[in-house]
Amino acid sequence: MIRLYDFELSGSCYKVRLLLSMLSVPYEKVPVDFINKEHKTDKFLKINPFGEIPVLEDGSVTLRDAQAILSYIARKYDKLGIWYPTDAQGTGRVNQWLSTGGNEIMNAAGARLVKILNYPLSLGKLHEGAHRAFAIMDKHLSNRDWLELGHPTIADIACFPYTALAGEGGIDLSGYPNILAWIERFKEIPGFIPMPGIEKRA
Repeated sequence: MIRLYDFELSGSCYKVRLLLSMLSVPYEKVPVDFINKEHKTDKFLKINPFGEIPVLEDGSVTLRDAQAILSYIARKYDKLGIWYPTDAQGTGRVNQWLSTGGNEIMNAAGARLVKILNYPLSLGKLHEGAHRAFAIMDKHLSNRDWLELGHPTIADIACFPYTALAGEGGIDLSGYPNILAWIERFKEIPGFIPMPGIEKRA
């Protein structure tokens, strides 16, 4: 069975939990005490030398990085190939948003760390970076329901958590109506599960 090294409040871990739930793939959670930096201990560094979560173990396969893990799960367990296309154009379109979810949108994740855990980062720069990404994303969503291909893919999963949690980092999404509508659509995907800070639709 799959083992997921997980922290309940991590948006990156939540990405993986979302896809596993949406594909009805059973797995075992291995809680990691992020607050007390268990992910930086010698024991954990043997699993992931970068000292980051999530980490996924599936038999002999061990993977780090949420976006890489999403790609692996979708390729292996989505037999219909809906979540991660196999054609060159579709793969490229999805991959560009996987990159966005692991890079530009992480400004919102950083702002959340500052607000919640008092991380010594520049909140102003993080807000600036997040707003730039959200402005681009909101414009992109102005004429479509999903980021690419006309249906939910791992592109949407990669970008969803820290976008939906932006308010916890002091980032106001009220100026991005297309993103707000996309967040509500996302919650209607079969298999959607909540996390602290992201509730199911009423």
